[in-house]
Amino acid sequence: MLREVIATRFVAPLREGGSLPGLVEADDARPYVMKFRGAGQGRKTLVAEVVCGELARRLGFRMPRLVTVELDPVLGLGEPEQQVQELLRGSGGTNLGMDFLSGALGFDPLAFPVGPEEAGRIVWFDALVNNVDRSWRNPNLLMLHGELWLIDHGATLIWHHNWPGADTSAVRPYDAGDHALAPFAPDVASAAAELAPRITGELLAEVTAEIPDAWLADEPGFDTPNDLRRAYARPLLARAAVIHERIEGLQ
Repeated sequence: MLREVIATRFVAPLREGGSLPGLVEADDARPYVMKFRGAGQGRKTLVAEVVCGELARRLGFRMPRLVTVELDPVLGLGEPEQQVQELLRGSGGTNLGMDFLSGALGFDPLAFPVGPEEAGRIVWFDALVNNVDRSWRNPNLLMLHGELWLIDHGATLIWHHNWPGADTSAVRPYDAGDHALAPFAPDVASAAAELAPRITGELLAEVTAEIPDAWLADEPGFDTPNDLRRAYARPLLARAAVIHERIEGLQ
């Protein structure tokens, strides 16, 4: 399971994205970017962050370390902004945190060239998890010390919003025409040859085991959290073998 920390201070809201993440300080004296279970997108966004983030890390991508953050709603009582106060009050319990990358810059394709190999690996991964939120308008990539880091995977695994149609949704093509790295001639074929064989049932079981039970409870159609974990793994396992053939929009 992900390492657990306890939020001791809410530092500031981060005005990025629809989920209004926040910067918090924890009992290990480290700062974390926290995503709240009480945000509009709900706990499925947090599940997607864990599945994609932990899978990306195991495949060798640079990802901020993920933790669970236990939040006492009392931290919101002193917040002057009502929206932030309500978010904190509605997010008691287990939330998601990620290391705050101090000094990181937002990726700008005009300022930071990316090689075809790295571009291909990221495009292939985004196709695997059906990431619809890595466009040139909102890259969700950071540059730190000349290296590219992946962040924000809440808008992935869209099939988990409609489990009865998950298998059908998971075989659909991936449109990479607006992908932030499309201009860098992504070598998707080489990425698939390297990465697809590494997507195994064992790896996906390890990744999905990181999801807290609290985020999987009471999902309609599933008796136990482990049943739901297996449902998350199945489309990814099937998709890994063929998705490189179904990436559209690249020159």
